[in-house]
Amino acid sequence: MFSMDFAVSSLYASIGVPVDPSTLLHAPTDRTLLVQMMYRQQKTLPFFSSVVKNVASANLEIKKLVYIYLIHHAEQEPDMALLSINTIQKSLSDSNSQVRALALRTMSGIRVPVISQIVSLAIKKGVVDMSPHVRKAAALSIPKCYRLEPTTLPQLIEYLTTLLGDKQYFVAGAAVSAFMEICPDRIDLIHKHYRGLIKKIVDMDEWSQLAMLRMMTIYARKCFPRRTRSIKLKDKSASLDDFYGEESSEPASEGEQVVILDPDLVLLLNGIKPLLQSRNSGVVVAVARCYTDIGTPEYTKAAVGPLVALLRGAQDIQQIALYNIVSVCLAHPESFVRYASHFLVRATDTAPVWELKLEVLALIFPHSPLHTKSLVLNELEHFSRGTNKSLVREAVRAIGRCAQADPTTAPRCMRLLLGQITSLDGTLAAESLTVIRHLIQQDPQAHVGTVVRLAKNLDSATDPQARATIIWLVGEFASLNGEDNIAADVLRILVKEFADESEIAKRQIVLLAAKVYLHHVNRTTEAQKLGEDQEFPPNLEDHPIARLWNYILQLVRYDISYDLRDRTRLYKALLSVPQLATLMLLAPKPAPQAPSPSETRKGFLLGSSALVLAGGGGVHGLRGYEPLPDWVEEGREPNPKLRAQEGVENEYGEKRAIPAARILGDTSRAGQGTSNGLSASAGTGAKTLDDWLAEDEEEEEEEEGEEEVEEEEESEEESEEEEEEESSEYETDEGNAELEGFLNG
Repeated sequence: MFSMDFAVSSLYASIGVPVDPSTLLHAPTDRTLLVQMMYRQQKTLPFFSSVVKNVASANLEIKKLVYIYLIHHAEQEPDMALLSINTIQKSLSDSNSQVRALALRTMSGIRVPVISQIVSLAIKKGVVDMSPHVRKAAALSIPKCYRLEPTTLPQLIEYLTTLLGDKQYFVAGAAVSAFMEICPDRIDLIHKHYRGLIKKIVDMDEWSQLAMLRMMTIYARKCFPRRTRSIKLKDKSASLDDFYGEESSEPASEGEQVVILDPDLVLLLNGIKPLLQSRNSGVVVAVARCYTDIGTPEYTKAAVGPLVALLRGAQDIQQIALYNIVSVCLAHPESFVRYASHFLVRATDTAPVWELKLEVLALIFPHSPLHTKSLVLNELEHFSRGTNKSLVREAVRAIGRCAQADPTTAPRCMRLLLGQITSLDGTLAAESLTVIRHLIQQDPQAHVGTVVRLAKNLDSATDPQARATIIWLVGEFASLNGEDNIAADVLRILVKEFADESEIAKRQIVLLAAKVYLHHVNRTTEAQKLGEDQEFPPNLEDHPIARLWNYILQLVRYDISYDLRDRTRLYKALLSVPQLATLMLLAPKPAPQAPSPSETRKGFLLGSSALVLAGGGGVHGLRGYEPLPDWVEEGREPNPKLRAQEGVENEYGEKRAIPAARILGDTSRAGQGTSNGLSASAGTGAKTLDDWLAEDEEEEEEEEGEEEVEEEEESEEESEEEEEEESSEYETDEGNAELEGFLNG
């Protein structure tokens, strides 16, 4: 249903009727027309003088519209905008707190450098305002004033120090946002407000919570050193020897390093745990960032569930959440095993989403139980036979990463991949063979039969990349079994159709021919050195392998590819020096590794744009990206007493009222006592607060000592009475004996 304002504004705009701004501002149905014209890029600047006259209007709605118009056009008409400053200043003293806050926001939003000192004074007045809404407006105005005139920073820091200690959580949250914008390195301002801010973070709005979490992460890195302790574990036999009093000669084995957290850091990590249930996905990711960067694996594990829960949101939120999940999963994959079913690919998932899901499945695969591994492999096998070529490629690569990460499942993965090489889909066959090549290079001796099987399927392979991969594998195994190797026979078959092969396959055929001929030359040379009878013809060039090599040289000589001809000349020159050719062509190849695609994102902060956009980019991420500072060295951290609050003891979260009598002492009782042998009248005038406190402590210690003495005396008296009752019949004889002994002595 269209409002009357929209209908009137549309009518005026369509017929081009001249508009009187004063009439629009006072007409209830047309008040928003001017603002609508302004945001539709229509010319509203000619009305500036007429609109600014209404800045002193008593109607709050009109005042808001005038303020919006004033902020929008102040830079274009600075002289006219200055005429309204006095009226806005008067509004700072209005009895309505909403008007005061609105005036303060408007004054700070007018981007005219001349009024920077006036804005600073207005912020100073707003900082001590009784209304928390005005104080919040003052906190939000501090960054605007700083951008307007950076030289006002010392004054603004004083205002910010006061606002950081405000008792209202929304004022403190706005102050933290301002702190992160104008002076994020001044952590000395946070010390005395640290514990109070942690208590307020749960009640703050989402934007303030994000600023708080970012600030606290930096604060923890700069103020809490990373302490570790080694836990030493002993064998069971050693503990039995200690039990029987025998010292064990074997030293205790060192265990894992355990992180020792500062009590204030524990207070922070526990204080932000409720934020994992926030409805804002950014807050959940920010808490996870705190736990991964300054917490321990136990805290990070607590954030895994809320992160996975973000996958229930919209597709754009799913994608961003998955980038952060993959980043956490690279460091703690075992924590995501129980949520494996959440990463199964759905039909509605976009390409970036299912790519990240397959990556997570491959990461958690080696840490999963058997039924989960079977589920993951079945999922990957299903998608490797699909119609989406990109999905097929990623699924096959994920199978390869699973096989490399868990060697126990490598045979099953190999069977899955070998079943794909005969596929009519060239993409599937090529990717499968590439992954098979990586797996064979992990353990060449165990896959000799696999290479023979691949060579038999060479005729059915039509994809150029697939054929090139098979030919390369045959050449790598050309040294096995001597003359019984299949490489020479495979070369004989390939030479027949050499002219019809693709260029990439021709390169591998020439390389295979060079390797087969080099092995033949090396075997002949070794046989001559050992003096064995040779079955080869006296002339080396008459051997079938040598003839194949010469035939390849003739075929390549008339090929149209410059690159292929140059490569062949290089191989021919190398083979003239067999020792050098052996070093170049037959050197052992390192087993290739297939890292996770997100390894390039490792190290970027969770929730940052660089984590999402700088995947394959530079090491430093995007412009403006700032990594976290290093942990402060032990011994250089600030004094923990700086974080203590007045009236709060060292116990966190417990505030105890300290009575005045305990602090100042009981003057009447202290006046009757003596100190150092002097009368009370002689020493009272010179006493300080420390003296009073010291006397109280001494009196408490004396009272405790007297109570202990009284208890001991009572126990002694009770024991004496019992002894007297037991020996009552012998009292007379013992007394006479003692008297006689005394007289005789």
